Amino acid sequence: MSDPLSNMMRTPARRKTDDPKDADPRGEDMLQSMREASGERDTSIIQIKTNIDLQESAEGMLVHLTTMFELPTILQFSVILALIFFALSFSAMGRRRILGRLEESEKPILSETGQIWIRRVTRAFFPAALAFFLFICTQAAAWMNWPNDLLMVGMQLAVAGTVIRFLSTLIHSRVTAKWVAGVIWGVAALHIVGWWAPMTSLLGSIHLGLGEDRISLLGMLKGTFYFVLFLWLAGIVSRASEKKLKKIEEMTPSLRVLFTKLLRISLIFIACLLGLNAIGVDLTSFAILGGAVGLGLGFGLQKVVSNFVSGIILLLDRSIKPGDVIAIDNSFGWVNTLGARYVSIIQRDGREHLIPNEQLITEKVENWSFSNNDVRIPINVGVAYGTDLRKALELCLEAAIEEPRVKQFPKPVVRITGFGDSAVNIEIRGWINDPVNGIGNIKSDVFLRVWDKFQENGVEIPFPQRDLHLKSFSPDVAAQLKKELREELKKELLEEMRQEKTAGKK
Repeated sequence: MSDPLSNMMRTPARRKTDDPKDADPRGEDMLQSMREASGERDTSIIQIKTNIDLQESAEGMLVHLTTMFELPTILQFSVILALIFFALSFSAMGRRRILGRLEESEKPILSETGQIWIRRVTRAFFPAALAFFLFICTQAAAWMNWPNDLLMVGMQLAVAGTVIRFLSTLIHSRVTAKWVAGVIWGVAALHIVGWWAPMTSLLGSIHLGLGEDRISLLGMLKGTFYFVLFLWLAGIVSRASEKKLKKIEEMTPSLRVLFTKLLRISLIFIACLLGLNAIGVDLTSFAILGGAVGLGLGFGLQKVVSNFVSGIILLLDRSIKPGDVIAIDNSFGWVNTLGARYVSIIQRDGREHLIPNEQLITEKVENWSFSNNDVRIPINVGVAYGTDLRKALELCLEAAIEEPRVKQFPKPVVRITGFGDSAVNIEIRGWINDPVNGIGNIKSDVFLRVWDKFQENGVEIPFPQRDLHLKSFSPDVAAQLKKELREELKKELLEEMRQEKTAGKK
């Protein structure tokens, strides 16, 4: 019989390898189960500690409630009331001196924006002064071994109020400011009752799986906070940079918009990375999903990406910039803003059209101020056939020259463009350099000047005319036909006059 030990000695030793295929799957399952059991044991231990901390906090609150009407507590409460009165007086005096100095100075000490910020910051004087005085009293009481529990509570509330007042000066949205204030008051309340440490322990014990990483609920909340904070700071820096860029006169409007957009996108991207890093997500894991996400975005957001890229192209080649007067399809007006997805065009009637950037790249666009602002305006006028045409041309030229918005160089000209059915057609051609101020209004002014000059010099503006010759009809039939034709011509004439009035109003 062979010895088991000798059999084990004869058995060839297994070759060590790093290949995962050669690993024993049962060993891996055992390790995984041991890890899960260890994680569950740690979680249960943390939950037990959290329950103990909560119980101790509740017992401490009961102790504080029972000692509320004792002499040390009453003394601390009296000190807090006195400090509130003193902080109110001190903050009011300091605010009056600062604001009075700003108003009484002949030369502005700060810019208008700086004065606004000073007025907002002074609103936080009272809670800041109260927190400072309470801190001094708390330290003095601790140094003399006096009770200072109520002073500590008051100091924490004053610090929370200071932070809320200061943040409210930076946050313009009232809804957001209320949410931030609620969160800060909640954190302060948890600190005061002693539930902050147990709550953070409980949230830290709850984990969520993300691939091979395990992220705690506390880490997710911290990451969300940092993400929102970084986005908010990115918005502030972006707006401040945009204001600074607007003051640089040497920079063209298109370059200002381009730099502003690139800065905003870069700051938002950095904020997203910092937020994910704060959560604890391994950023290298996103490299694997980058191709699939990019492919999905390419198909799903094709138009959005196309408009975004088209906007970058418009900013780089400077073919369209804020202030340009352009015409595309049925839209005519000046460019108000260049957005990431669209261009805002404001018409003369106040309507604002949002044109996609891709449309401005692929379709025909009339830019009246691309190389310069000079635009030639055609104004059509008709005179009767019996009119002295040379005199009519001279009067039309005088009307164009007298218009202030018409440039004197190049000089306006008047041309005969054809002989119509009822009139000799004349076109007045004048140049202007301010198309942003409108085209219809200058045409109306020139028409009015032409009308006045024609009335003064007896130049007739014709009506539609038609010659009718009747033959081989009896007198009664001819008279009836003439009457009917006269009525028909009268109706046509009234209809044409109504249409001309409607077109003139437009």
